[in-house]
Amino acid sequence: MEEILEAFEFIKSKGVLNPQVGIVLGTGLGNLATKIEAEVIIDYNEIPHFPVSTVESHHGRLIYGNLSGKKVLAMQGRFHYYEGYSAEEIVFPIRVMHQLGIQYLLISNAAGTVNPKFKKGSLMLIDDHINMIPDNPLRGKNFDELGPRFPDMSQPYSKELNEKLKAISMDLSITLHEGVYTPVAGPNLETRAEYRFLRLIGSDAVGMSTVPEVIAANHLGLPCCAISVLTDECDPDNLKPVSIEEILQIAGEAEKDLTSLYVELLKTI
Repeated sequence: MEEILEAFEFIKSKGVLNPQVGIVLGTGLGNLATKIEAEVIIDYNEIPHFPVSTVESHHGRLIYGNLSGKKVLAMQGRFHYYEGYSAEEIVFPIRVMHQLGIQYLLISNAAGTVNPKFKKGSLMLIDDHINMIPDNPLRGKNFDELGPRFPDMSQPYSKELNEKLKAISMDLSITLHEGVYTPVAGPNLETRAEYRFLRLIGSDAVGMSTVPEVIAANHLGLPCCAISVLTDECDPDNLKPVSIEEILQIAGEAEKDLTSLYVELLKTI
């Protein structure tokens, strides 16, 4: 709690005042930040106790400003379990943003599609998840100031926000699948047998992030939503090698639709 308050005080001292919405931008999805009329930009390495992103495609800075008439605070780059961070460290920025005053959390990620009906380059609205990261941000002593010891997870993604996103996607003629997301430890991609297993247990997409932040948001009582950009097709019977360069290229091409959805969503909340 002391570390959260120290980071909070530092960010506040830089002029970040009463942000309404927090945004987490995932792999290859940092360009939404260019739509923000930035007032304050802070590198992560300046902020006390903040982790530092080690992934090349993650810029590693907080951007505060105006987007669609709302004060937003965007993480341009997130943290992952595979970087060596604990789940508690991964969600530290979410807890700090909540302390700063955000009322909603919008999340994005790049993921592989396990559902053969979903094609790469399209988007998936996350309706539920199966957590396979072997850590939990709530493990250890519970701080009642943050939330209850045993938070409910029957509706981890805000039904209200999801319904709005589905309506917006129809208005904009954007394909928005809906499904179950499974995060794994990473950083390697999965084997054919692992993809078969993920499909068998009910996964529609697989990635390496997002769920720690969603667990922390639910603990805080913070409504959240998350959209995956589907960057590769994980068909175990026709599996081809995929490079991070290909994943980043497809994420970049699909990001315009993701940006459109979140820009319009902000107008309604």
